[in-house]
Amino acid sequence: MSRFSKEFIFGSATSAYQIEGAFQEDGRGLSIWDTFSRIPGKVVNMENGDIACDHYHLYEQDIEVLKTLGVDSYRFSIAWPRIYPEQGKYNPGGMEFYKKLINLLNKNGIKPAVTLYHWDLPLWAHEQGGWTNRDSVKWFIEFAEKCFEELDDKVNMWITHNEPWCAGFLGYHQGIHAPGHTNMEEALKAVHHILLSHGEAVNLLKKKMGSETPIGITLNLSPMYSNGSSINDMLAVNNADGYSNRWFLDPVLKGSYPVDMLNLFSKYVHSFDFIHQGDLEVISTACDFFGINFYSRGLVEYNGASDFLFKNSYSDYSQTAMGWDISPDEFKELIHRLRKEYTTLPIYITENGAAFNDVLSDDKKVHDEERKEYVERHLKAIAELNEEGMNIAGYYLWSLLDNFEWAFGYEKRFGITYVDFETQERIIKDSGFRYAEIIRERTI
Repeated sequence: MSRFSKEFIFGSATSAYQIEGAFQEDGRGLSIWDTFSRIPGKVVNMENGDIACDHYHLYEQDIEVLKTLGVDSYRFSIAWPRIYPEQGKYNPGGMEFYKKLINLLNKNGIKPAVTLYHWDLPLWAHEQGGWTNRDSVKWFIEFAEKCFEELDDKVNMWITHNEPWCAGFLGYHQGIHAPGHTNMEEALKAVHHILLSHGEAVNLLKKKMGSETPIGITLNLSPMYSNGSSINDMLAVNNADGYSNRWFLDPVLKGSYPVDMLNLFSKYVHSFDFIHQGDLEVISTACDFFGINFYSRGLVEYNGASDFLFKNSYSDYSQTAMGWDISPDEFKELIHRLRKEYTTLPIYITENGAAFNDVLSDDKKVHDEERKEYVERHLKAIAELNEEGMNIAGYYLWSLLDNFEWAFGYEKRFGITYVDFETQERIIKDSGFRYAEIIRERTI
């Protein structure tokens, strides 16, 4: 049996577009996900976040769920199009929702952990090139400054960006996420500007505004493995690691881009002159913590026909409904690597969780044994890592609610709370009750 210290933060996480709904209320503008989800073939069943979990109206009910779980903290994101529905036009009505949410969380002893950007870029910004336009850094800082001014004294922790890999590479290279582009040069520009805006936001909060509220970034990381040990296998793993992990870790924590990946990407980039002198110093501005979203390892094999010489390989691991390997041991190896190669900052696991094919029983219960086991195994790994002195400061279970799962629509359920999307009824699953028990006892 392993114990968690009383300082360890147990939380749960969501994001604005995935749960809020109310997409045309109180002056909110459109985001790239509002329009992308309406393009045939982009989202399962052409579903969208117009209503989602209707959290915008039901947030009090959701805070009751958080109280039942007994979490220390709740991580959520702010919808940029609610705050700036048009360029340069601040919308106080949009900010009011977050003030009410944060005040009620604080009143109930639940620490607000706020993500500024979780992929819902305002449509007006996209129409001017989105993250490929260097002006996006200025637009983001205007948004960040307003959030800091209005909310900082009530917020426990700030996260600048959630998973720049998804916003950049899934959005601009693979085309799976909004805005749905398939251009590697665009993707690299987008990632660079996202990371630059992260550094500028940290400087704004810490240096210009003198705030002591902790701030950091969240990267989604997948440790990469290969089925073999040939030179080709080594090349595949190296490139997969560069594409998924090092292209983000190195600039944020080392102040440089990995040269081998610059070399590989140069085939698709006319010029790297979008990286200005001094940018990497800004990107690597010191943070207070480092956030990691971990779901699965990656397993790859060599593929000479692919852009970067790797493709996903067959795995015999148990998998979630997303087809992702359940891999808590590899999670531990990832943390050891980060401690050895990258950072001594406190680490928060800002997302970890799993989608399974949940069934609501006739007596309105969800017996999600697989998710229970998934959560237990990863929390046990964290407890063991902390016994080794790895300094993992907190864990946010993804997700509080079944929600809009991006390109998968409402098909994949990640929640520890079941949502009936017809009635908006919330039903805590067995995994949620088990999580509450672990939090209460602080043991696993």
